[in-house]
Amino acid sequence: MVVLITDVLDPVCHELLEEAGHTPRVVTDAGPEELIEHVRGAHGWITRSGTDITADLLDAAEDLEVIGRAGVGVDNIDLEAATRRGILVCNAPTGNPLSAAEHTCALLQATARQVPQAVRSLQGGAWERKKFSGTELHEKTLGVIGVGKIGRAVSERMEGFEMEVLGYDPYLSDDVMERLVPEFVTLGELLERSDFVTVHTPRNDETMGLIGADELARCTPSAFVINCARGGIVDEEALLEAVEAERLRGAAVDVYSEEPPQRDELSALIEHPKVVATPHIAASTGAAQEKVARRTARQVIAALKGEAVSSPVNGMGLRMAAQPEARPYLHLADGLGQVASQLGRERLRALTIGCYGEIPPEYTEVLRVAMLRGVLGHQGLDAPVNLVNAPMLAEERELRVREEREQAPGSFTQLVQVTAEFEGGETHRVAGTVFDGGVEGRTPRLVRVGSHELEMQLDGSMLFYRNVDRPGMLAAVGQILAEADINIASLALSRPSGGRGGAEALTALRVDDPLTPDVIDQVAAMDGVKGVRAVEVR
Repeated sequence: MVVLITDVLDPVCHELLEEAGHTPRVVTDAGPEELIEHVRGAHGWITRSGTDITADLLDAAEDLEVIGRAGVGVDNIDLEAATRRGILVCNAPTGNPLSAAEHTCALLQATARQVPQAVRSLQGGAWERKKFSGTELHEKTLGVIGVGKIGRAVSERMEGFEMEVLGYDPYLSDDVMERLVPEFVTLGELLERSDFVTVHTPRNDETMGLIGADELARCTPSAFVINCARGGIVDEEALLEAVEAERLRGAAVDVYSEEPPQRDELSALIEHPKVVATPHIAASTGAAQEKVARRTARQVIAALKGEAVSSPVNGMGLRMAAQPEARPYLHLADGLGQVASQLGRERLRALTIGCYGEIPPEYTEVLRVAMLRGVLGHQGLDAPVNLVNAPMLAEERELRVREEREQAPGSFTQLVQVTAEFEGGETHRVAGTVFDGGVEGRTPRLVRVGSHELEMQLDGSMLFYRNVDRPGMLAAVGQILAEADINIASLALSRPSGGRGGAEALTALRVDDPLTPDVIDQVAAMDGVKGVRAVEVR
């Protein structure tokens, strides 16, 4: 398969792709129009931050299955468009945090001691020792906005300078915050108390302009602001104004809202004597780039093989899917969703997935996504349906989805149940469990349809119908199938609890070949038969 590479990467990326039998297509200097041609026929795409992957490019990439971002941030990728098309986006969040953290610490120290300014002065022939007296870090306060991997690494390293560390991160739980270095405070308190403020959040709609004029006004005039995260999180015009008006003592910037910077205000910020500016090099160490390239290539290779990846961005259920012990339950939820959706005749309106008994609670989310994949795969959608785009497609179709957990009903210690509600009040409920053997050592089994208990392998072509429970009914259906040269692989006949002959029974057949409309019509025309439904479990 062809894997498009549109940014300069460590050679290990190309080597791993070739070893896996893929063909790297390296295009590092193409514009959007030229990229449209290069992306055609590509199954994978690996990029850093230098390529904007837009919806138009994704529309042209008809064969694209996976995008690998060699780094953390994915703001240069149209995630919504990729997700809708079922294209997996994965990144390498653990490849370069240390390099980014070390660069942050370097800029922090450089601003405190005015190192670049002193170097330029000395190189210009001056000897201005008093001008560059600098600021000690000892017992100063560091405010860390965004306490993820990089923010934590910065906190730990600057504690070695005996700095007091404050943290702000609204997405961390209380339990996590209790285990970390910083004292967690509000954003306002952090700005007011900190001598140095450093930003380590992702760039998204919530964080763009997070530190603007109002926030900078809360900083002390002796404070420094450092941004090694993403351009635009700190408002650059506001930062320049604060530095020029001496409402800040200085700033350090490695990232910009426009890269490379071309606007006048960005040039003025970079050239300001109180600003230390570097060209987005926080992660640009040899060790970091090798790690990032290796991790990204391996994830793209895994995705193209149909295997789960460890760092999905737009398919979080895939993280659990990477665990072998979870996969049989994914197959189960997917298969139950397929059966439930095909049993109804009207438009599907709502779904409920129930996880009962000893199924681990952390499986619930991925089982919900797997169920949606199974359901939507039989709804006649134009887009491919997978674990990446199933939740979005369900939301667009206004499907109501509920989850429930409780002890397992009946004799099963583990049970997954899917209830599908259709327009007109039609409801179908199916349940299953996993038995020893088969996929990953466990095999999914259908064990209940409505109120009927049965047991059947959950794959292939299946025929369900309700019939009067009397002699000759199964033989008559078998004759229809025999005349169509369709072999019965297995069958299950279930009476309602306490039912006797003559009552209505449910019959389920697994057959070796897909059922034709003619065969289905013949079965439906039989006296005493109703509710005939053909089901394909892929």
